[in-house]
Amino acid sequence: MPELPEVEVVRRGLDRHVVGRTISAVRVHHPRAVRRHEAGAADLTARLLDSRITGTGRRGKYLWLTVDDGEALVVHLGMSGQMLLGPIQKSEHLRIATLLDDGTAMSFVDQRTFGGWMLTDLVTVDGTEVPAPVAHIARDPLDPRFDRAAVVKVLRGKHSEIKRQLLDQTVVSGIGNIYADESLWRAKVNGARIAETLTKPTLTSILDHATDVMTDALGQGGTSFDSLYVNVNGESGYFDRSLDAYGREGEPCRRCGAVMRRDKFMNRSSFFCPRCQPKPRQPRPRAV
Repeated sequence: MPELPEVEVVRRGLDRHVVGRTISAVRVHHPRAVRRHEAGAADLTARLLDSRITGTGRRGKYLWLTVDDGEALVVHLGMSGQMLLGPIQKSEHLRIATLLDDGTAMSFVDQRTFGGWMLTDLVTVDGTEVPAPVAHIARDPLDPRFDRAAVVKVLRGKHSEIKRQLLDQTVVSGIGNIYADESLWRAKVNGARIAETLTKPTLTSILDHATDVMTDALGQGGTSFDSLYVNVNGESGYFDRSLDAYGREGEPCRRCGAVMRRDKFMNRSSFFCPRCQPKPRQPRPRAV
């Protein structure tokens, strides 16, 4: 699933090309692509037609376009959703097609059909307007109003693995499996460590590294392992070449040379260095 850097790359591309444009035609090609819009495809089509796109927004992994009637078009990319501008190569995966008033095609393509669009109201949360379905999502590390100290305080009260907390979008948003592993590797912390046992400086370091690694990834167009994640022009990112932990099982750690390992975690995989990121010690069973 695209994480913060990948979604932000798409948002920036849309912001450059579609803000100020009017939607002159809309067609829903697959009902699953609008299943989150409870009123259905006909309602979404009618409400989008002749709407002017006034801006773009993102919080964590959530992306939206604002339209001139004060609503937000939330775009859920899911596992394979793509927002493409211009001609598309594989029309069999086209789920929603729109045409802008300058003749540009804006398409939602989704091979696995886990993503989709929905129109929703904007609400104000902590001084910021966000779509109603995004109101429960925490700020992400690239948000100018991200409160690192407040997040550290929350983490200090969590009796569960630090990686699990990094993936909890209500604690800190935007971090998925890839960037959690990268942040923990940079901070030399094993993801199985219990959050409440970590010091404030250690937790601060993890969040700082998350900020840094996602900023680095953003500068390289995000991470693409296949053709499912692309920017609005259909181009892949190349940060996968710079990954230090994720996907590197059996390869030498770039810091100490130890062989990188992989463990199962929450139906995913965790990649780590056993020397730089030792697992927490298991308590000895008490004698009976």
